[in-house]
Amino acid sequence: MARANLDKKPDEVAAMFDSVAQRYDLTNDVLSMGQDRQWRRATLTALAAQPGERVLDLAAGTGTSSEPLADAGVLVVPCDLSEGMLGVGKRRRPDLPFVAGDALHLPFADASFDAVTISFGLRNVPDVPAALAEMLRVTRPGGRLVVCEFSTPTFAPFRAVYTGYLTRALPRVAQAVTRDSEAYTYLAESIRDWPDQRELGRTVKRAGWDQVAFRNLSGGIVALHRGTRPA
Repeated sequence: MARANLDKKPDEVAAMFDSVAQRYDLTNDVLSMGQDRQWRRATLTALAAQPGERVLDLAAGTGTSSEPLADAGVLVVPCDLSEGMLGVGKRRRPDLPFVAGDALHLPFADASFDAVTISFGLRNVPDVPAALAEMLRVTRPGGRLVVCEFSTPTFAPFRAVYTGYLTRALPRVAQAVTRDSEAYTYLAESIRDWPDQRELGRTVKRAGWDQVAFRNLSGGIVALHRGTRPA
């Protein structure tokens, strides 16, 4: 299969996700031991989208994160780099307006959305500050950003166990579920290479977002970062 590297070339990242699209949601559920559902609920709560608001769901994949928004009356636009992932989602939810797009060059006008959210996708972008600036561009003044991303466990003994799981167990479990562990070897590498909560918060702030804050989930395995576009 195609395997992305830490230079995160968009065509390689897209091809990698295309190759795992059919079993992507199941694999996430298995690898996270069901915690991904808790993380999605927490993201929705932080986003606090109201019926009628326009929300951009970046790195939406198959639309798992977009479905509850649409069902609640939010005008959500799922956007992803991987057309394979979008295709799986479109077959399941043909009512959702899936859009193929690169986070570095979003195909939307300035101030198009009341809120932007991205879950487990910012880590796969080659230029994080530029992606955050693009999200700022398409968000209206006073609009909101919520980033859900893997992070650094706060308890040192657990952090060591978690690092071992990423390195040794995660690719093996993924191999058993998908028969293809390469994408999940990249996953482990990209998580280890990712900045911690405070450093990502500083990056969000430097990109122009205001009122930046973060909250740890699952002991810091995941962190929610929030920001507001200055009025």
